[in-house]
Amino acid sequence: MIIGNKMKKTAIYPGSFDPITKGHLDVLHKASKMFDRIIIAVLKNDAKKGLLPTEDRVALIKDALKEMNLDNVEVDSFDGLTIEYAKQVGSDILIRGLRAVSDFEYEMQLSQTNNSLAPNITTVFLITKPKYNFISSSTVKEIAKYGGDISKFVPESVVKYFNNI
Repeated sequence: MIIGNKMKKTAIYPGSFDPITKGHLDVLHKASKMFDRIIIAVLKNDAKKGLLPTEDRVALIKDALKEMNLDNVEVDSFDGLTIEYAKQVGSDILIRGLRAVSDFEYEMQLSQTNNSLAPNITTVFLITKPKYNFISSSTVKEIAKYGGDISKFVPESVVKYFNNI
């Protein structure tokens, strides 16, 4: 249902967010205007060795949200299939961010797989602003590893975190 220009729904924004970037936050800001409630769902994936512990990623996202003043956004973590998590929290919308054409191919395959498993779940693709389309968590980690300045790419909470490890 649409009331005004906002869909009256809960949407899930899933990802590893290892760490969250300004590109992620740009997508989140756009989505926050479209949906009543958004849950940033941080994936705990034992098969994928992340740099930051899940609890730290959740805390960093919560800190970034304070900076953004988004009242309709929550943060949670989960393991397993995203569509199962979405069902658990009563959502039928997944938000995915796109930076480049190469992202679209992967995200389209993921969306079609999810749709095959759960036809009632819809994926909404949101495109980052061009100034963020080259930023990835992997790039941020690489720059930080060698002592580079990541402040242009991540929120202040992430900069402080990396400065203290």
